[in-house]
Amino acid sequence: MKSLFGVERSGIYFTLALRNEMTNSLMKHVGNTPFDVSLEAVNLEVVARAHWNLPPASLVLQTLLRGEGTLTDKGALAVLTGKFTGRSPKDRFIVNDALTGDRVDWGNINQPMKSDQFGLLHQDMVRHLKGKSVFVRDAAVGADQSSQIKVRVITEKAWANLFVYNMFVRLSDDEVLIPHSDWHIICAPSFSANPELHGTRNANVSAIDFSRKMILIAGSAYTGEIKKGMFSVMNFVLPTVHKVLPMHCSSNVNAHGDVAVFFGLSGTGKTTLSSDPNRFLIGDDEHGWGEDGVFNMEGGCYAKTIDLDAKREPQIFEAIRFGAMLENVQFHRDGVTPNYSDGSITENTRVSYPITHIPGAVEKGHGGHPKDVFFLTCDAFGVMPPISRLKKEQAMYHFLAGYTAKVAGTEVGVTEPQATFSACFGAPFMPLPPTEYAEMLGDRLEEQGVRIWLVNTGWTGGGYGVGSRMSLSYTRAMIGAAMRGELDEVEMHTDAVFGLHSPISCPGVPSELLIPSNTWDDGEAFHASAQKLAGLFVENFSKFENASTSAMMEGAPSQIL
Repeated sequence: MKSLFGVERSGIYFTLALRNEMTNSLMKHVGNTPFDVSLEAVNLEVVARAHWNLPPASLVLQTLLRGEGTLTDKGALAVLTGKFTGRSPKDRFIVNDALTGDRVDWGNINQPMKSDQFGLLHQDMVRHLKGKSVFVRDAAVGADQSSQIKVRVITEKAWANLFVYNMFVRLSDDEVLIPHSDWHIICAPSFSANPELHGTRNANVSAIDFSRKMILIAGSAYTGEIKKGMFSVMNFVLPTVHKVLPMHCSSNVNAHGDVAVFFGLSGTGKTTLSSDPNRFLIGDDEHGWGEDGVFNMEGGCYAKTIDLDAKREPQIFEAIRFGAMLENVQFHRDGVTPNYSDGSITENTRVSYPITHIPGAVEKGHGGHPKDVFFLTCDAFGVMPPISRLKKEQAMYHFLAGYTAKVAGTEVGVTEPQATFSACFGAPFMPLPPTEYAEMLGDRLEEQGVRIWLVNTGWTGGGYGVGSRMSLSYTRAMIGAAMRGELDEVEMHTDAVFGLHSPISCPGVPSELLIPSNTWDDGEAFHASAQKLAGLFVENFSKFENASTSAMMEGAPSQIL
């Protein structure tokens, strides 16, 4: 029976009972649960209350009643994540055991943890949660049924449970009533790990155990750790078990079924460019590419909101309404209108919302094989062409490079552009050696005859501080022309340093913008910057020399003095 905000009576009853300090007359498990459900699999039967699969409205009300959030003028929930406003990649660990020992690419990204240390961490987190209330969400990761993982997420915060509802694949009522879950996640930001006992670096930790099929997140309330934890799991399971390529990318499709995929690091425009009102969004961040095409791993979007503008990004702006959750966003003086230009808490302000908040989004999360793949880079050196068509070998090279650039002012001490390389455009989430993903990508590109493009959304007419940022309207025009096949027969210019092939004309774009050297007033300065960046590419790629193929090396810069 429905009541206020369309919430089931049980959910409202539970919310109201909160005001009475959740008296002993209430059931231990409240909400939509399987008949014989328990948290015995993760030893959490010691909790006082387990709030199961509560609807978004109830989770919002619980957050408000606890004084842990506020509503915006559009009805979205706004919360603060505390000390951590982003991921802590140096505090991420994977248990080194028989399953992972000779498969994981161990190092600074994939740091090992002993199985007994993970076990002790789990035990101590359980002891910490004894007698407390938790929120439980049954969900799934992956829209493809053959490789989908059912996951049960236990959180301390109601709003963290709302994040899971928004971001993971939502289960039907019948699926929720199935007690079995493939994986478990326990998120306890109030628990502090002990480095000496638990093998961690700090009091905060995110640890993955593939044998126990469990993720433990402690000491941090930043919800992205939940999402990226499961993405890391999928990046291991999909290639090794299902022969599916996992991808840190967005994707969309047109009315004719033509799929486009967009790879790119933060700040390159991945979410913005895939949220096209003329196309249908499949997903904005995590995908798999299998035998039948691409599929979304998620059920929602997790977009950056810094400097969000209604005119530039209307779909994202309008998606921030009831059910959406803002993280670390400040307000205007009225206290209810988000001030998206305010980065005083963090530049990494975020919003999560179900993908259904985007008009025309592909709710089933499936698309065919891509017709076009775009690698996005924000080149602050101003020397990469605004769009180039890549050969397969170049695509594999640039996929392994995963290049973008930081600009002055983004971090303390950054006074000039700094190249950033993240293998596969998502190195922090890739447990396997990057070359394995690159080889899988190369096979997919060749099998499907995909067009591959490198798009620079960064600077033109000079580097950062001299030139200007490429217009979003021009970038959209170039991508649109590429997808419509309007650049297939255009004469190409070959860059002398990077060997990139760029069209000399494109509908809706001034021709002088297409060749970077033509936009600089100082030709010698351009050449020096191009040489500098090419040298950084070569230096970065040296770590792949022993594992890369000769085909990959064909994509390297062709002229370095």
